[in-house]
Amino acid sequence: MRGQALVAVAVALPVLLGMGGLAVDMGRLYAAQARLQAAVDAAALAGSLHLVDDPDLVNGIVSNAVTEYLVTNYPEAFVTDISPGTEVRSVCVAAQVDVPMMFMGALGISSRSVSASACAGFNDLEVVLVIDNTGSMRGEPIRRVRRAAKKLVDLMMPSGGAPSVKVGLVPFRSKVRIDDWADGLPPGCRNADGTRNPYWKSCFDALPPILGLSYNKRQIKRAINQMYAQGMGSGTIIAEGIKWGRHVLTPEYPYEQGGPSSQFRKVMILLTDGDNEDGTCGGPYAWDPREDPRSPYRRNAYWGQSPPVTDCTCEDFGCLDQEMLRQATIAKEDYGIEIFVIRYGNSDYVDIQLLQSVASSTPGTDDHYFDAPTPRDIEEMFDQIGRQLGFRLL
Repeated sequence: MRGQALVAVAVALPVLLGMGGLAVDMGRLYAAQARLQAAVDAAALAGSLHLVDDPDLVNGIVSNAVTEYLVTNYPEAFVTDISPGTEVRSVCVAAQVDVPMMFMGALGISSRSVSASACAGFNDLEVVLVIDNTGSMRGEPIRRVRRAAKKLVDLMMPSGGAPSVKVGLVPFRSKVRIDDWADGLPPGCRNADGTRNPYWKSCFDALPPILGLSYNKRQIKRAINQMYAQGMGSGTIIAEGIKWGRHVLTPEYPYEQGGPSSQFRKVMILLTDGDNEDGTCGGPYAWDPREDPRSPYRRNAYWGQSPPVTDCTCEDFGCLDQEMLRQATIAKEDYGIEIFVIRYGNSDYVDIQLLQSVASSTPGTDDHYFDAPTPRDIEEMFDQIGRQLGFRLL
């Protein structure tokens, strides 16, 4: 009996060792597959960041970025294909790696190959441009903004394609202008409490209207071209821009063109050059009291306070700054909106700190906050945001 058992063990041992070896080699293949997929995902995302400069993949910029990231993350792997994706403004990457076999070599199998693929690009985006149109943006700054904004639209919505991208526009000063009866009121500017401002002419001189989310590229560019930062009055109330930007992005009243947040990446791009102030704080662009004696942020209807707020509009961390932070928090936390901020011109430390708090930056970074000290920097900041908007696996 004992001898028979030894024979049985001797016969079974190669089988058991083979099965164990096969399990080890299969584990190596599984680990290589997981590592390769992660590396290909990173390579596709890296390539998509350069679609702004190489949209048709003919300049080698996207290909170089893809190859560099793949080699960095998995040196033994190699690219087998880089091509435009089936969706507009996207890149697809395929790669392969040969995995040496430890035990299957006894069966004549020295290595096995695993492969992975991924696509990334500009799709399923809803973007609202929230642009400061105060008098201090007049001239070259607003011209640069118009040019940069239209270039971004071209990137996200290329001619000849039909990407799932919608774009809206919210020009703002201390108020916004609505011409489409979206909120049920006649056309004109809106006070902070939602009422219609009676000073029709000054509103039309100063502000173009809000444009809800649209697939119509020509309509979007036409709306952008209406921004001239003209008019006698001014005042910069960033909270109003953020609030109406949120209204444009969500599928709720008063604008209902937005899709579900589960389908679309919701993005707000806020550009401003000024401190929060209601136009009564002095300076060359202050409101003429004869033109509009009622500051929208000194109305009981908005603040719900009695007596009216009259002394906080020009203070750092005052009521306007706090309302800006509150509106940004609502947009980000309650509605999942991603906020990019471009601060144009020169601001003090407090204003920079506040705008950094508005941005949806990754903790410990300022990856959603951009400084544009001069007009020519504005276009570069839009380009940088454009690259981030492509950072999306499809």
